[in-house]
Amino acid sequence: MAGPLNGLRIVEFAGIGPGPFCGMMLADHGAEVIRIDRASGSRGGSQPVTSKDVLARGRRSIAIDLKSAEGVALARRLCASVDGLIEGFRPGVMERLGLGPDELLGDNPKLVYGRMTGWGQTGPYAPYAGHDINYIALAGALAHFGRAGEKPTPPINMVGDFGGGGMMLAFGMVAALLNVARGGEGQVIDAAMTDGTAVLMAMIHGMKNMGVWSEDLGANMLDTGAHFYDTYETRDGKFVSIGSIEPQFYAELRRIAGLENDAEFDAQHDRARWGALKDKLAALFKTKTRDEWDALMEHTDVCYAPVLSMSEAARHPHNLARQAFVEVGGDIQPAPAPRYSQTAPATPPPAPLPGDDSDAILQSLGLDAGEIAGLRDSGTVA
Repeated sequence: MAGPLNGLRIVEFAGIGPGPFCGMMLADHGAEVIRIDRASGSRGGSQPVTSKDVLARGRRSIAIDLKSAEGVALARRLCASVDGLIEGFRPGVMERLGLGPDELLGDNPKLVYGRMTGWGQTGPYAPYAGHDINYIALAGALAHFGRAGEKPTPPINMVGDFGGGGMMLAFGMVAALLNVARGGEGQVIDAAMTDGTAVLMAMIHGMKNMGVWSEDLGANMLDTGAHFYDTYETRDGKFVSIGSIEPQFYAELRRIAGLENDAEFDAQHDRARWGALKDKLAALFKTKTRDEWDALMEHTDVCYAPVLSMSEAARHPHNLARQAFVEVGGDIQPAPAPRYSQTAPATPPPAPLPGDDSDAILQSLGLDAGEIAGLRDSGTVA
């Protein structure tokens, strides 16, 4: 069993961040993803090219010189043989290469052409550079990550690059591929991280519209404003997380923490008291180590979990039981998710180095040994 997308063939033009994440998701779930790497061996960005790159796992790689007419013609031939395409260049780059939607959908009318950008293909910001921090700022998300009295804190690059970017493009690709499978035509997917991030904020917009969310930073139930939804430091300098929102879970927190008879905790949703109650909980959690709080609160309905590092998470009993992490090439990395009852994906292989599979991919296009040698000699393929 090789995953529910087994049989689909995707071309991914090498890039960094959200485009590769989309490619990883499709490859994890069974699609054959062929990455067109640069003949120079670079993928852009500051990260080294290595088989340890988790985002690049599960692919095959062909290295093509897209600055040459022969390289563009070869890429075009490859794109005519696939179901979908992923590219993450600035708007207009693929068109200037001669690999834009007009050309490739003309060659392959069933092609799903996925475009990943920060600002989108259109709009005043579209031609300009940016990064996750900028995209989530413009989308109205960054302003709401942080504590009261402090400046907004970017949540690494989870929201723009991956949640609002790569994951949204992966969803769009699968939706459009399903449409083709039902008789529809190929099409272009304009996946902008600003758009995707705005969608991720849907529940918060709803709460604001209902009058239960303040735009003040750190003043709400889910943004560290509430004492019952936050992280707390323990005696050994580690941290635990509490999410006791519902009254029955809040009651369980009070019972296990020994706060049942403390009347100050009776008015759970009195925002005027949240600061003082948070101070009391902070002092309480510092009286025990994280392991001691684990012993008291794990496997209860407090809505509790220790705050684990990446290394700790891979060793936690729950994650071990779920096989949430796998070893690939001697390194620990997240396992494919979600899970399927009938079409379980295989453990992904390590990332290829640029050009590792050039010959095999060219052979699959019908090129013979002499043609392949000629492409190598000319530098069209590396």
